[in-house]
Amino acid sequence: MAKKTDFLAKQNSGFLQDLAFQLKLLWRLMKDNRVNFLLKLLPVGALIYLVSPVDLIPGAVLPVVGALDDAAVLWLGFTLFVSLCPEEVVREHTNALQHVITGTWREASENEGDDKALEVDSGEIHPDEQ
Repeated sequence: MAKKTDFLAKQNSGFLQDLAFQLKLLWRLMKDNRVNFLLKLLPVGALIYLVSPVDLIPGAVLPVVGALDDAAVLWLGFTLFVSLCPEEVVREHTNALQHVITGTWREASENEGDDKALEVDSGEIHPDEQ
């Protein structure tokens, strides 16, 4: 059985794809009513910390480290939120985001499927006209 945090370690995808996936998962979990409201305060608090003037390590004193602490708080808030969400809810949303129908495009020949064609006028279909 896969862990909830396995979404962080997907194979064969780039950084931006992983980031987009995580943000979509976060958004879906935030909208889900099965996730506790108080738990939803974690990512909101992380975002508030990002824009607030209060900083653990001021950017003016140590510019690189100041930015890193903001990134660390965001990462910690988002990761902790996903980890504490109900496992079945996270799995459901992860599966929905990863579900892709694969196939190949091909042109239909002129004679293929003629016996299955259905012509409809003005959008009305009557049950006896099948």
